[in-house]
Amino acid sequence: MIRIFLVDDHAIVRDGLRAVLSAQPLLKIVGEAANGQELLVQLPNVPTDVVLMDLNMPVLDGLATTHELHEHHPNLRILILSMMTHERTVGELFAAGAHGYVLKNADKAEITTAIQAVAAGKRFLCSDIGLTLLEKILATEEEGAVNSAKDPFRLSSREREILKLVASGLTNQEIADKLFTSKRTVETHRQNLLEKTEAKNTPALIRYAMEQGWL
Repeated sequence: MIRIFLVDDHAIVRDGLRAVLSAQPLLKIVGEAANGQELLVQLPNVPTDVVLMDLNMPVLDGLATTHELHEHHPNLRILILSMMTHERTVGELFAAGAHGYVLKNADKAEITTAIQAVAAGKRFLCSDIGLTLLEKILATEEEGAVNSAKDPFRLSSREREILKLVASGLTNQEIADKLFTSKRTVETHRQNLLEKTEAKNTPALIRYAMEQGWL
């Protein structure tokens, strides 16, 4: 039996969740709260396995409550139920200690699966958000491949940094001192820059960099 504590500031949402989850033989609703503060007050007296919690709530929201639960109730499993889909929000909640994230418009089968997964010690991310993140990753990789094809002389961040310092007129030793590295390392990077861009000398290198918009 998985003991679930519902936390949502909308009573109608809690009523709906209770109706859906109570119909599952292995799930039991043991408590309800309208915000994180109410949860924290009740929790010491209510044995709970999974907190099923909304994100946007008054008094103490889901993120702040997750931090509190992670610190003071480390064995409790936290499943966020929200309509927020931004990856930064999801990432912040997982970083704060949440174990799962599911959208409110998910069907009852996915919500039940999410509860069972986090109760079993696993992490869970609903399929809609997972697919959206995958699409963004693939789009980013495709864009990176296109940019690489357009720019065969892609420079590392350190090479670009050194190129800017070269363009500002600093000597190899001055660049080394500024970057807390050796003069020999700077010389190696400058040589790599010349080879990558096929520039014959420093003025040609700087001119090429300006044409590419690197400076």
